[in-house]
Amino acid sequence: MKKLLLSASAIVAVAAISSSAFAADLPARTYTKAPAYTAPALVYNWTGFYIGGHLGGAFGDGNSLVGDSGRFMGGVQGGFDYQFATNWVVGVEAQYSWLASSNTSLVFPNGTTITGGGNDQLGSVTGRLGYTWGPALLYAKGGYAWKDNNNLTIAAVAPAVAVIDGNKKDGYTVGGGLEYMFSPNWSGKVEYQYYNFGNTTVTSTAIPGGSTSFNNDEHTIKAGLNYRFGWGGPVVAKY
Repeated sequence: MKKLLLSASAIVAVAAISSSAFAADLPARTYTKAPAYTAPALVYNWTGFYIGGHLGGAFGDGNSLVGDSGRFMGGVQGGFDYQFATNWVVGVEAQYSWLASSNTSLVFPNGTTITGGGNDQLGSVTGRLGYTWGPALLYAKGGYAWKDNNNLTIAAVAPAVAVIDGNKKDGYTVGGGLEYMFSPNWSGKVEYQYYNFGNTTVTSTAIPGGSTSFNNDEHTIKAGLNYRFGWGGPVVAKY
């Protein structure tokens, strides 16, 4: 029995010494900190249809029959944008505006009077190209423009006859603006747009020099609001 107890004690002692030696050979345990959480980046997607409205003002120039006084304008717009690269957007837009009426008369020394009622409707169909960063879009636009009649009338001193040439309704428009997407389906914009419809020439022996010419153009500044269907707004980037 004594021999058995001595043998068991020897085995336990050898096992303890072996365990201590094995533990001494193991490398020290190091603490690793968990990586900090990084929120996924937001990507603003401009692709999709939109509709909206605008308010602003329209101004002629010094050579316009209606003069350079401002007129109130308001209207609607709609279109489609396509974001074809990370920072580029191309689109098409139709716009229609109503303008406050304006009547101006030009009286010559011999009594001949030219009266012009400024056009009270403007329309356009334009393409646009923009550069976007985050929720902002800076763009240029240009295309076809339309207006209603200028309602130009002439009261010439008899027996003179007056002829009007170039009082057309079709022209072109160019402009640009900045649009900002402030919520998933809503964006606001500020925009300058120039409309040109050529010149109107009035020819008559009752007019000093035989003729006079007027510009048919409009400078407009607008603020607008667009509702974007489905595609607009920030989405989480996929990795």
